[in-house]
Amino acid sequence: MLWFSPPFPRLFTAIPSIVKHKAMTQATRFTLEVRPRIPAALQRLEGLANDLLYSWDRRVRSLFHRLDNDLWEHCSHNPKVFMRRISQQALDEAVQDRAYMEEYRRVIIGYDSYHVGRMNPEMAALFDPEKDLVAYFCAEFGMHESFPIYSGGLGILAGDHCKAASDLGIPFIGVGLLYQKGYFNQTIDEQGNQLASYTHCGVQDLPIVPALDSEGQALELEIEFPGRQVAIKVWQAQAGHISLVLLDTDLPQNNEHDRSITHQLYGGGSETRIMQEIVLGIGGTRALRLMGKTPSVWHINEGHSAFQILERCRNHVQRGLYFESALELVAAGTVFTTHTPVPAGHDIFSRELVSTYFEAYAHDLGIGFDNLYQLGLAPHSNDGFNMTVLAIRGSRFRNGVSRIHGSVASSMEAALWPQIPQDENPIDYVTNGVHVQTFLSREWVSLFDLHFDDWRSEFLNIEFWNRINDIPDHQYWSVHKAIKQQMLEDICSRIKHQSIRNHSSHAHILQVLNAISDPDSDALVLGFARRFATYKRATLLFSDPQRLAALLNDPKRPVVIVFAGKAHPNDEPGQHLIRVIHEFSLRPEFIGKIILLEGYDMALARKLVSGVDVWLNTPEYPLEASGTSGQKAAINGVINLSVLDGWWGEGYNRENGWAIVPRGTGHELDYRNREEAQDLLEILEHQVIPLYYDRDGRGYSKGWVKMSKASMISILPRFNSHRMLRDYVTRFYHPAQEQRRLMLADYGENARKLAEWKKKVRDCWPGVTVQLENAPPSHAHHGESLPLRVRAHLNGLTASDVVMECLVGQATGDSEFSIAQTARLVACEQEGDGLQFGLDLMPQLSGLQYYKIRMYPHNPLLCHRFETGAMIWL
Repeated sequence: MLWFSPPFPRLFTAIPSIVKHKAMTQATRFTLEVRPRIPAALQRLEGLANDLLYSWDRRVRSLFHRLDNDLWEHCSHNPKVFMRRISQQALDEAVQDRAYMEEYRRVIIGYDSYHVGRMNPEMAALFDPEKDLVAYFCAEFGMHESFPIYSGGLGILAGDHCKAASDLGIPFIGVGLLYQKGYFNQTIDEQGNQLASYTHCGVQDLPIVPALDSEGQALELEIEFPGRQVAIKVWQAQAGHISLVLLDTDLPQNNEHDRSITHQLYGGGSETRIMQEIVLGIGGTRALRLMGKTPSVWHINEGHSAFQILERCRNHVQRGLYFESALELVAAGTVFTTHTPVPAGHDIFSRELVSTYFEAYAHDLGIGFDNLYQLGLAPHSNDGFNMTVLAIRGSRFRNGVSRIHGSVASSMEAALWPQIPQDENPIDYVTNGVHVQTFLSREWVSLFDLHFDDWRSEFLNIEFWNRINDIPDHQYWSVHKAIKQQMLEDICSRIKHQSIRNHSSHAHILQVLNAISDPDSDALVLGFARRFATYKRATLLFSDPQRLAALLNDPKRPVVIVFAGKAHPNDEPGQHLIRVIHEFSLRPEFIGKIILLEGYDMALARKLVSGVDVWLNTPEYPLEASGTSGQKAAINGVINLSVLDGWWGEGYNRENGWAIVPRGTGHELDYRNREEAQDLLEILEHQVIPLYYDRDGRGYSKGWVKMSKASMISILPRFNSHRMLRDYVTRFYHPAQEQRRLMLADYGENARKLAEWKKKVRDCWPGVTVQLENAPPSHAHHGESLPLRVRAHLNGLTASDVVMECLVGQATGDSEFSIAQTARLVACEQEGDGLQFGLDLMPQLSGLQYYKIRMYPHNPLLCHRFETGAMIWL
């Protein structure tokens, strides 16, 4: 089948004159794509190419690259493009290839079996697929390098979240934007400058189809922008059991500026960003409604999509609820995850910009613009409209992405609950996890298939993975070496391409490749690959170049460090880090020892996290929210050497890697950098390198293999996306949908009651006071109770509106108060406008102890007991 495309399709009548003119100076190059006719025996390859299940099922991908591996690489692992360009001969020969057809049938059987699979039993007890649905909004989704609508960690985490949702069978739909230019492609020139370019990825190259509305028609919708309507086309992608809804403004009825809204991920300035976030939050909400979807849980993954809160409130206001009641109803079913402890990572828009886009919209909410603007304004701040603040105010279930980050997020947002102790405010955490079948190397998959039965269903079974210790050490090491060798071959190919383009001499290229091109050298390889941002401290290793050079150039114990990653095109400090690493890589003592790769994407990431020996991570504490690249490395037996921040603060157990203990944040940053850099080099010199080369006559280090196995055993079942999603379901999704149903009863009657009660609390609380009626004794004998009597003036509230409690505990070594016992005081006597609360406390501890008494508002309809942010202490 022939497909002919002239270079000027929109100027068809002008082609003859244009061609004639160009023919005088240079030849015109026309495009011709000869597409094969798919044999009936291989017809289902097209279906496989249109299901993003291929992004995590290596067996599906193998059907494509086995047909023509060179074409597969040339097509950037894109099955749709591959199937358009594969030769007819290759397909016809495959039909006659018995081994290929047997594998094809096995894959199809596995694919069909996956799609008819039922929901995970634990999930089935919490979800009714007929009425429950999780809508997951995110600005980026990193499913696979062939679908470039992601930039880095947030998107890949979102992709892993979707894949786990499909595996567990929960009712789930993702909502995002279709970036036809995606994130930028990176090259690094001979001076170490990062060069950004964009490649248009047409819809015909992506595994998407037009989404349909509830009547089966292709779905387009409009959003009101200042002085105009912006049209949005809605696309849908299948990913196993779940689907992604993607919004696209690149439509002919829009002006050129509006067509470009969804072109680039994180492109443009503040106005482009607010338009993208309106399309995502408001447009995404409208798209689901027009598709007939009624989510029971709405998950806002980072603040970019928080405008959905306003749109959902608007829908309820149009049905008769007041805004305050609508907000309670909407928030009850909303989960918000914050991913960054770096203030610059939170979108903040000026009042003028928000007014431009939302002045009229506020009237639809039944409130003035000032009230709308207040929803995104942090307390005691005039910085602007903060999308994180809007997401927090419009949700009742909030979390960070590691234990440390949960604490950091609680501190950052503490002003929203001004009277609540930071460690008790309504921000929890769920530690991120990675999708094992996406990032586990195929060599490990083959080894597990050989040794373990049905291991793919055991990701949540911690005890099961102790079986890794039963794999013979020599076999385990041979698998790692094979993966490493493949990675090094790929690195060599990339370096050659990069160096030739940058006009490097042949001698220089050979010198760079010397340490990694010899498979017998078995040099220790360290990997550092992630976004280049200053807080990630990529150059911490270079704090003592002379000492580092001595470590890397020991002829008996050679070491190579591989760097890769992108800096945002507008992040000049991040790009400076790339130049610094490039300059070090050109120093005579570091040539071939420091390697900087360009073009970091998911394909390169999979090779690095599985092929290096040690994964380095040196963030400035506590700015690493999670850091899942180390988890991807660990499940492949790669050993982590990391600052105890993010997930490693929970993952490190003294046997599965090395840890740099961060200096306290009270110290100057220069001091912390200096001390932690010293720790890094000390660990490398005295622990990492000696252990790796402790061969004792064998071809490998038994101690290294022991630690590598410990890494895999301890991390794989605890830090995978199935565990992560189970945590979200049991601790957030299920409670959220139950709370939403509670608020929705009698069409929002409970939401109305709760909104009115909160207003009463806000009005009355400033006048509430408490005081001890008489001083209790300072000591008591064992078995004696302590009489506590407190007089409260509730200023219009009633006893049922508050809880008064006594906290009993002991002082820890750092003078913190550790709670050991909690008891409620009971309202027992009214006197005038005062109400007495009493408790005869029976201490459960012995010896010296302390107690505190506090009171806070209480209502059984609250999601979180400290949701109001109000509390007073004696």
